[in-house]
Amino acid sequence: MGSTVTTEPARTSPSASSRPGYGQLLRTRGAWTFLLPGFAARQPFAMLTISIVLLVQHTTGSYGAAGAAAAATGVSMALFAPYSGRLADRYGQRAVLVPGVLVHALSGLSLTALALAHAPLWALFAAAVPTGASVPQVGPMVRARWGVTLQDSPLMTTAAAFESVTDELTFVFGPLLATALCTTAAPAAGLVTEAGLTLVGGLLFAAQRSTQPPVTASAGHARVRHASALRVPGVRVLVVTFLGIGSVFGGMQVSLAAFTESIGEPGLNGVLYGVFAAGNMLSGVACGAIAWKVAPQRRLVVGYAALALTASALWTAHSVLLLAALGLLVGSCIAPSLITGYTLVESLVPAGARTEAFTWLTGAVALGQAAAVTVAGQLEDRLWQGAGFLVPMAGTLLALATLVALRSRLAAGSPNRTVARGVGHRVPVTVD
Repeated sequence: MGSTVTTEPARTSPSASSRPGYGQLLRTRGAWTFLLPGFAARQPFAMLTISIVLLVQHTTGSYGAAGAAAAATGVSMALFAPYSGRLADRYGQRAVLVPGVLVHALSGLSLTALALAHAPLWALFAAAVPTGASVPQVGPMVRARWGVTLQDSPLMTTAAAFESVTDELTFVFGPLLATALCTTAAPAAGLVTEAGLTLVGGLLFAAQRSTQPPVTASAGHARVRHASALRVPGVRVLVVTFLGIGSVFGGMQVSLAAFTESIGEPGLNGVLYGVFAAGNMLSGVACGAIAWKVAPQRRLVVGYAALALTASALWTAHSVLLLAALGLLVGSCIAPSLITGYTLVESLVPAGARTEAFTWLTGAVALGQAAAVTVAGQLEDRLWQGAGFLVPMAGTLLALATLVALRSRLAAGSPNRTVARGVGHRVPVTVD
C-alpha cells in the first residue's frame, strides 16, 4: 500500500499576516550554533570552480581544458549531491559530512599536484571527479536545520531568503579570495585554501549535533521506503529552472576571466564577479524583507523572465563599466528566483525528504554551471572574445520556456505527489 502526501487548508495566525524580519529569525533558539560553522563550511564552495579554472588555465594555457576540468568537478557534484542528501536524511548529517570532507580535501590536493605536474587532461579528470562528488552539501543541510527549528513558522520564507543571501555572500568573498590567491600568491593557492577551509569548516559544522534533523526511521513492521524527491513533478520543474541559473554562474566565471585577461587586467576578474554576486546578495536581502502578496509560482515566472532578459544582454558588453553594470543587474535577478524556488520546496516536499530535494536543486546549479564552463570555454577559445556570454542567454531562455510551460506543476496541490511508500499503514503528511 502507498502512503500519499495530503494537503490541508493553510492556517494563518495573526502574526503570519505580515512576514517577520531577519532580527526575529536570528533570535531563534539554537540558530547561531549552526549558522556560523555553516557559513564557514560553505565558503569554499564558491572558490572551487574559479580556482580550478585559474590553475588549469595557467598550467595548460587553454580555457577549454580549464573549463572541461571544472566541468568534470561540477558534473560529479551534481550527480552525487542528491545521494548525499538522501543519505543525510537517512543516517544523519554528521555521518555523511565527516568522511565527505576528508575525501574532498585529499582529492582537491591531488588535483592540485597533478595540475602543477602538467599531467594529461585525463588524469585531471580522474582527480576532479572525486573532488566534485565529495563536495559537502552544507547549504541544503543548513536549510533542512531551519526547517526542523522553525517547522510551521511564518519565518520559513525569511529563512529561505536569509540562506540565499548567505550563499551569495560567499560568492562575493569566495571568487575574490580565490582570484587574489591565484594571481598574487601562487596559481595553486586558491585550490589548496579551498581544501583546507572545507576540512575545517565541515568538521566544525558536523560537530553541531543538537540542531541536525532527526534521522528518518521506521518502527516495527511498518517499514517505509522513501522514494526520491525527484518524483515530485514540481521538483523536476525547479531542477530545470536551477539548471538555467547554473548556466549563468558558469558562463560568467569563464567569460569574465577571459575578458579581464584580454584587457591585461586579470585581477579585475574577482572584482567583476564580486559585483555580480553583490547584486545577487542585495536583491536577496530585499526579497526576504518584503511581505509578498503574489503567489510564489507567479513570482518565479516574473523573476526568471527578468533574469533571462538581462542575461541576454551580456554578450554586447565591451567595457569594464558596462560589464559591471550588466553583471549587477543579472545578479539582482538571480536571488529572487533562487529564494522562491527554495521556498516552493517547503510546500511541495515533506520534511523527511527536504534535504534531498534541496540537494537536487544545488546539484542542478552545479550541473548547469559545469555545462556552461565547458561550452563557454570552447566558445572563448574558438570564436570571438566574449562569445562565452552567449551561454547564460541560451541557458536562461530555455529554462524560462520550460518554466512557463510547466508552471502549473509548482502548485502545492498538483497531482502525483507521492513521495514515500510504506507497508502496512498509511501516513498522511501535512505540507507546510
